[in-house]
Amino acid sequence: MNLRPIRILAALALAVGLGAWATAQTLIIAQGTDAVSLDPHDVTDSPSATVTSHLYETLFELTPDGEIVPHLVESYEASEGGLVYTFTLREGVTFHDGTPLTADVVKGSMDRFLDPDNAFTFRFLLDRVDEIEVVDDRTFRFHMASTFAPLLAHLTHSTTAIVLPSQVEAAGEDFGEQPVGTGPFQFTSWDRGEQIDLARYDGYWGEHAQVDGVRFLAVPENTTRMAMAESGSAHVAVRVPPQDIDRLNQLSFLNVENVSSVRTIYIYFNHSLELFQDARVRQAINYAVDKEEIAEFITGGAVRPSDAAISPGVFGYTPVGTYEYDPERARELLAEAGYPDGISTTLYSPTGRYLQDIQIAEAIQSQLAAAGIVAEIETLEWASYLELTSRPAAENDVPMALLGWGTVTGDADYGLFALFHTSEHVPDGSNRAFYSNPEVDALLDEARTNTDPDAREALYEEALQIIHEDAPWLFLHSETQLVAVNENVSGLVIHPTERVLAHSASLD
Repeated sequence: MNLRPIRILAALALAVGLGAWATAQTLIIAQGTDAVSLDPHDVTDSPSATVTSHLYETLFELTPDGEIVPHLVESYEASEGGLVYTFTLREGVTFHDGTPLTADVVKGSMDRFLDPDNAFTFRFLLDRVDEIEVVDDRTFRFHMASTFAPLLAHLTHSTTAIVLPSQVEAAGEDFGEQPVGTGPFQFTSWDRGEQIDLARYDGYWGEHAQVDGVRFLAVPENTTRMAMAESGSAHVAVRVPPQDIDRLNQLSFLNVENVSSVRTIYIYFNHSLELFQDARVRQAINYAVDKEEIAEFITGGAVRPSDAAISPGVFGYTPVGTYEYDPERARELLAEAGYPDGISTTLYSPTGRYLQDIQIAEAIQSQLAAAGIVAEIETLEWASYLELTSRPAAENDVPMALLGWGTVTGDADYGLFALFHTSEHVPDGSNRAFYSNPEVDALLDEARTNTDPDAREALYEEALQIIHEDAPWLFLHSETQLVAVNENVSGLVIHPTERVLAHSASLD
């Protein structure tokens, strides 16, 4: 069946509906999934963080080149022992409702983020902050419970963004749908599952946005997103399928940008289930999957097979090895584990979230079968997928699931502590594998408090080696960002942290 005319017509029809927005200089970005929440403290996924990064701001910022620079903070100073940090805020920063940014507001926002009763998933980013002291309107201090090497890196994370406590109180449970930040754009509307509209905030403290607004469209289907890019009904479309790159690049008005990222793609094994409590089973599945073939033929070479649990470009990364494709070795390990006739399981995958996610799951299904492993594929839309895979161990029967993790702070603490430390089991953290190794815990704990970069790198290398041997994941690849951008868009930032940022974008 030839679907091309149908999808082009659908995209053209949508373009007619978006015509008024196009003339109003609104940048239209087709994402693969909708946001889950617009409460930055509660955001755990990149599509949501992309939107909130236009609305809210952090004290520090990680530049595309990997440099940590002050943002809402004008300057800072650390005490000699590293237990007190004094920060000075920029002048003239206001929230979208006109409320000035003050040290009291920062304290209220941070107290909310750190309150254990709120159970925010990424609270661990700042859990060594013992007390926040307000000195004056523009000055505040962090009193630390211990030295904390990744503090400034963690303050670049979008989930630590400064919220307005009075708006949190006024909106109550609806705060995630009524955002008020200090960013260059302000919230207009959200049609769940369809689109989010933002408008330029003319009271912004920094350089004003060049476009009147940004519209984020939730478009899980690859063919539909690409058709929208081809028809012009979207200026930007993420996750270009590799097989479409040449065709899109041949169009005079489109360019496919290929930008590196800090995202690692993997399939975790649920260690709370008996089947995956034996490391030989987990290792067998790693041997049964040909990562090179997936990289070359499924993603068109747009990914790099993993040789560690975090990607290159992250502080603390060291290559520690790969599981080479060896289905016979996989069968031997299964037999040693008591499964001479193979195993049956279920592999979960989201739709439209990662580059070629369904195709990758299907390729893995086929390769596993050759090693005597039968895997049934189950798919879910993104928000439901996160909810299902975040259930506590006693209620969680998801055996294997495809996920990705971007180490968006540029520091291995975020890429390893969050996913492998025992204290971070879901639902309180992000360790969906329920992986637990006391030796890894000790190494990660020490690496957080040791301020010697060389010592930290050595600790992370040792932890990565143990994790590789334990095989809590099926290690797949580091992902590249393939984004179709219309030629009349300039100034768009495709950040290595997997956020498409329109702060300085313009439409010609």
